[in-house]
Amino acid sequence: MLCLRQVYLFTLRHYQARTLSSDLLLSQINSCTHEDEVFSLVGRNKARLSEKHVGIALNMLWQLQKKRPLLLRTSDYVRNHSQFLTLCVLAENKVEHMEDEAIVDTLYSILRLNVEGHDSLAEVLVTEAWKRLERQVLLSLPALSKFALCLYKQRRHFSPVMGRVAHIVDMKLDSIQDIRILSVLMISISDVISQSFRDRLLHKAEQLLEDNNEVHFNYAKRVLQFLQNVKLRYHPLVEKCNKIFLKSAAHLDIHSVSLIFGLYEQLGFDSAEFRLVAKQLLSETIDDYCDPETFSKLFFTLGPMAGSKVRERLIVTAVCMAEGFSSHQVLVILKTMQKMKCRNSHLLKKMASVLHKHLDSYHVLQLVKLTQYLVALRCHNLELFPKLKMLLFSFLKSNVIPADTAAIIRVLAMLPSFQVEEMIINKAAAVVPQCRLHHLNCIATALVKWNHHDQLQWQNTSELCGNLLQKLNDCGFQRLQKADNLNLLLEELTHVNGGWFEEVLSEETMAMCQRLIDQITWANVLPLSFFLIKTNHRCPSLLDKIASVTVENIDKIHPFEIYFILFLFSALNYDPPASEEFFESCIQRLTSNLSFFETHDLVLLGHVLAVAGYFPPVLIKRIFNVSFLSKLDAELEVLPDTLKQRVRLHLMKLNRAVCLECPEFHIPWFHERYCQHVFCNSNSRINPLRQRVHRMLTEILGGSRYARISVLTPYYYEIDFECILDENKKPLSYMAQNIPLDDAEGVHLRHDIKDEGRKALPPGAQKIALEFLDSKAFSKNSRHLKGEPAVKKRHLEMLGYRVIQIPHFEWNSMVLSAKDEQLEYLRRHLYGIQ
Repeated sequence: MLCLRQVYLFTLRHYQARTLSSDLLLSQINSCTHEDEVFSLVGRNKARLSEKHVGIALNMLWQLQKKRPLLLRTSDYVRNHSQFLTLCVLAENKVEHMEDEAIVDTLYSILRLNVEGHDSLAEVLVTEAWKRLERQVLLSLPALSKFALCLYKQRRHFSPVMGRVAHIVDMKLDSIQDIRILSVLMISISDVISQSFRDRLLHKAEQLLEDNNEVHFNYAKRVLQFLQNVKLRYHPLVEKCNKIFLKSAAHLDIHSVSLIFGLYEQLGFDSAEFRLVAKQLLSETIDDYCDPETFSKLFFTLGPMAGSKVRERLIVTAVCMAEGFSSHQVLVILKTMQKMKCRNSHLLKKMASVLHKHLDSYHVLQLVKLTQYLVALRCHNLELFPKLKMLLFSFLKSNVIPADTAAIIRVLAMLPSFQVEEMIINKAAAVVPQCRLHHLNCIATALVKWNHHDQLQWQNTSELCGNLLQKLNDCGFQRLQKADNLNLLLEELTHVNGGWFEEVLSEETMAMCQRLIDQITWANVLPLSFFLIKTNHRCPSLLDKIASVTVENIDKIHPFEIYFILFLFSALNYDPPASEEFFESCIQRLTSNLSFFETHDLVLLGHVLAVAGYFPPVLIKRIFNVSFLSKLDAELEVLPDTLKQRVRLHLMKLNRAVCLECPEFHIPWFHERYCQHVFCNSNSRINPLRQRVHRMLTEILGGSRYARISVLTPYYYEIDFECILDENKKPLSYMAQNIPLDDAEGVHLRHDIKDEGRKALPPGAQKIALEFLDSKAFSKNSRHLKGEPAVKKRHLEMLGYRVIQIPHFEWNSMVLSAKDEQLEYLRRHLYGIQ
């Protein structure tokens, strides 16, 4: 008994001494200010290091690196140190004795020190953490988010352990109150979640962003990255993130700004306010970006919205830095040049020469994008394109992914003087049964282009092409006929456009949408509206359903989505049943939420409503206000050129509509100079049809002095022909009215348009506007006039014209195939003969 007692006391003393010594060692590790101090302690105390010491030491190494700026970190030195290897071996041997959260901290630390994800220690740590999760070990939420991030960085996106993490998040979602933790978890588990779980995560993120006024911009960036990962364009959440970025503008660096712009591009979102802030921020620090990485990000962000002087500086600097660009940075520069419509020959030549050393490093989709950029920029490098063709052809031979095969075939069709080999047709035929509609469309478009340009020059060409086209048609029909989910169908139709689809599958697609009409909900009316806008189809049953669903769920639909729904009805000039209720419900929802819209968006909204014949006073008064127009001018400076021109044109059209239809608003016409500029630069010429019809009108009316061609009216409508008939329907000479006649060369701008419009006609006389309407004036499957031509007719009548609109399907019909029939047709319309 005495001996046992002595052994017990000895053991206790030894344990206490070791604990005291260990605590001292732990304190020494925590007090280190340099990595070498940590390594020195490890080297001197190898035999005494417990699992706790090892974990703390590895964590301390990361904390010391973390304190340094990115460019001054020495991760390579740390990883290659002999004592770091010692720590890793000890950690691997002691992993089963580590505390739960210590395992996660250790894994996180070594990954941040750039240890490979397949390193044996990383594998052991992940396996042990997974075992404990399976044993229902409950990690704290911060530890769980850190573990999920580690798995994500190791590219274990679809692994079972990530699925286990997602299950735990699903169980604990209601208890998560920290947007930092939630945003990390959202990104990490994004590849293993269901749609319903995704929606719950979005709702939770919205709630936490709404409740917290001090959200760090990094957390908002992660939320956007989640949306990108799940390929979802969710406007309300992106808007909330955008507000956080605007609040945090002073703290954003070039890396954050370029990432945000890239995410916005992927998510189909644009913010002129953020563009303005970013432009000012980057313009003030433009000289700070003197290395290839930061400069390429500056070029990508600032280039598309820079003024001429800054743009020139960026181009010159890009030329000087070109040799130092990485393969990715070359892609970024070329993509931005395309966006800027910058075809600077010096820069393009430089980029083409640099590309030669990078071509072999691109994977297939990068090569596809590169080809698109070079073709769009009209690059004519004679050495580059043959190598591009060879690489694309090589990828095509070995590729087995239908989407990639279709993408390669699409860009091969863009290349100049490309002779198609039979292997390409055979490869296309092999993947067609597995292709989505978008990929079928890519292959068909390429095939039609090659055939049109006689680039199919081997034996049995017509037979092989005919068989492939028939196979494409059959597969397209089969894919549509199998569709039983409207959401999946609309998702597939998002990127489909082009001649083949419109000719072959458009009608079948509309029929399928009608068969799935009961699946239309407030959540999918927007993509359905986009599809109908794109295809220019006037389908009453679908339009009526969209209108009724919109009215029933008006409070659930985001105001910006309502704008696009209204755009559909306005553009197609379609009034659904209970039309007044539909438009008034939408207008009420919009005018109550004007703050959701940027300045230029309000102009576009005003124009859409004006085409439909609605002029909400609150919106009109807001737009035609000096401070609003000043803010609009500032926004236009940073918008893409195409959007900028569209906004200016629609502001003019809205101004014209308000002046003509709502004189009670007392809004002045202030687009005289703009219209003169547009028409002076239009180089409009009279087409052969107009010249031929003008000769016919001259024959009917009795001379050229009785008809004018390509006339500009007050408020700058251009009409094809104009004539004046007196009260007895006799033509009046323009010379007698002292109105000049234009020659037949084109529209000539005169400075007396307004005065001419005010000139009184003889009593009972009437001006006639004769308009020829081509296919663009009608929806694809209907003879119903679209919105813009209908508004033009309405406005011309307000200006005192009797408007005669001649549709292309009547003028080009067999009934009017001879000149005599055409003359009689014009005579009947001019004189109102039934």
